[in-house]
Amino acid sequence: MGLLAVGTPLEWPEAKKVAGHVREWGIEQLLAIWRRAKGKERDALLWGDEIEYLVVCYDDEHRKVRLSLRQMDILDALASDQDLLKAGGGVPDVQRGAPKEGDTAPVFHAEFGRFMLEATPGKPWGIGFKDLLDVEPNMKLRRKIAKEHMADTEFPITLTTFPRLGQKDCTDPAYPVSGPKLRSQFLPDEIANPHVRFPTLAANIRWRRGRKVELNVPVFRDEKTPWPFKDPTVNYDLHNWPEDDDVRNGAAKENCIYMDAMAFGMGSCCLQITFQAKNIEEGRKMYDQLSPLGPILLALTAATPVYKGFLADTDVRWNQISRAVDDRTPEELGEQPLKNDRWRIPKSRYASNSTYISRDPRLRKEYLDPDLVVDEKLKQRLLDGGMDDLLATHFAHLFIRDPIVVFSEDLKELDLDKVDHFENLQSTNWQHMRFKPPPPGNNTGWRVEFRPMEIQITDFENAAFSIFIVLITRAILSFDLNFYIPIPRVTENMETAHARDAVLNSKFYFRKNPFPERPERPTSNSSASGTSTPSPISRPDTPLGPVEDEYELMTVNEIINGSASGFPGLIPLVESYLNSMNVDVETRCELATYLDLIRKRADGTLWSGAKWMRHFVRNHQEYKQDSVVTEGIEFDIVRAAERIAREEGRDGFGFEMLGHKR
Repeated sequence: MGLLAVGTPLEWPEAKKVAGHVREWGIEQLLAIWRRAKGKERDALLWGDEIEYLVVCYDDEHRKVRLSLRQMDILDALASDQDLLKAGGGVPDVQRGAPKEGDTAPVFHAEFGRFMLEATPGKPWGIGFKDLLDVEPNMKLRRKIAKEHMADTEFPITLTTFPRLGQKDCTDPAYPVSGPKLRSQFLPDEIANPHVRFPTLAANIRWRRGRKVELNVPVFRDEKTPWPFKDPTVNYDLHNWPEDDDVRNGAAKENCIYMDAMAFGMGSCCLQITFQAKNIEEGRKMYDQLSPLGPILLALTAATPVYKGFLADTDVRWNQISRAVDDRTPEELGEQPLKNDRWRIPKSRYASNSTYISRDPRLRKEYLDPDLVVDEKLKQRLLDGGMDDLLATHFAHLFIRDPIVVFSEDLKELDLDKVDHFENLQSTNWQHMRFKPPPPGNNTGWRVEFRPMEIQITDFENAAFSIFIVLITRAILSFDLNFYIPIPRVTENMETAHARDAVLNSKFYFRKNPFPERPERPTSNSSASGTSTPSPISRPDTPLGPVEDEYELMTVNEIINGSASGFPGLIPLVESYLNSMNVDVETRCELATYLDLIRKRADGTLWSGAKWMRHFVRNHQEYKQDSVVTEGIEFDIVRAAERIAREEGRDGFGFEMLGHKR
């Protein structure tokens, strides 16, 4: 998560004074990157995935499970035990056998929560089809290695959030709440990674905002849920900090689960994919064309129906993270007239994309965000430096934000061979897509990061979604597909994805005709009979007609598997791409098992993680139909997730409903 630089961080009043200085130096570093790398060509087509784990520890005697705060101990053990990180030791639960001799060891990283680990493959994946089949075994290997460096009572699970994070006695060890950095009613400061960047980030966001972050998630109303619902965990009588007045001033909303700290958002786990393009133009195209897919994949991977011990009426984490790092002031939020701030800002710094950046002639001005806020002075500097208008607009929009963590040592001189000031802003704009320039000093190319997906319980699911996104990028580039819709519709889609069971019941704006012209449509192989039928052409292209005619509301099933009105479906497009590449039968069959999970998740045959978890809670013997997730329910659901991840879940834990490659 961002830069882990070492230095002396400035508290917000001091950081605010140098914010403009950091922005200007960041733009100069960006222009230096631009001059060096804008002509880079024929970079290898590589990609990588990032898996995030919650580390839990069990107390079987008392049927309790807590978050383990031993992140640094575990990372130290991993870093000091190189022999166990070498390949060749054999992994019994890897379906394709032990890793090959000479494989690069996975890499483990710190994350915001002291209870979190991030794991990446030791080297980037290629785009060879057989390489795709190594993804799941590698994910299993990462989980196995992580577990081997934990205590016997600990386990790395891939749930998006810990069900009772914020309730009493939810961490091991336990600490008193209401520390000086988070000033939370529910969480101790010690829950955050001890690296100075993380508590400073949390404190300065709170400080800049002028109050604590405010997360209100609609509670799920069950048969016996008190109504109106008033979060019973909120203490209205605390007077430890000035921010304790927040709840007395209406921060905790009726019928909502209330949370008040960055850890409630940044303590969530996700699945992220980063692609390296062959050049900047291909990277810009991938950024644009994947952007409209973000909300669809968010809904498909929904896995977050519980917060702070209560069932929520939403299924995904995105808005909660957005609110957890929202540093906008009352003026920027539009709650007060502009006086001290420069502009009103429609979105948090963690939000859906607000720009398109490709120089694709199909990009119409009507697709762009009419309310986009841009720092015109910085944009002009980028234009004067030779950057084109679209890309200059993109970065000048990101740079409307203030740098939150500034180290005093970095202010001594501007080094154009570094990217510290640029990344200070770039890495704290957490949008659902990120365009990443090549860092200086190595051969890395232009990259695009796909960020919206929720982490899944099993390695098979995480591998399936990773492989699917990779194959979609190949189909986009091979067929020159066009998924453009207006940015405001993408923003609406991200909101739609939060609805309970949105993957089955909601409709999303999506482009009707993804083809650049009117070629033969790919055949659909998704019917039960296995017959192939050409997908009909829904309408001729109208490049100069009303933009509203280019898209319509579709279900996730229609977007993934194809619609009767003519949209071919993303899975048939991928299958058509695979057909065009003459993939061997064995590889094709293995890839088909991953695509089948996506297909069945979209049509409802297989459940989302959110639906499985909600069903588990509501059918638990301790559940009283009151929206409360007890310690006993939490213990059983976390244990079930662990068993499913270890492929021992065929004993009534809902394993089959989540899907598995047999």
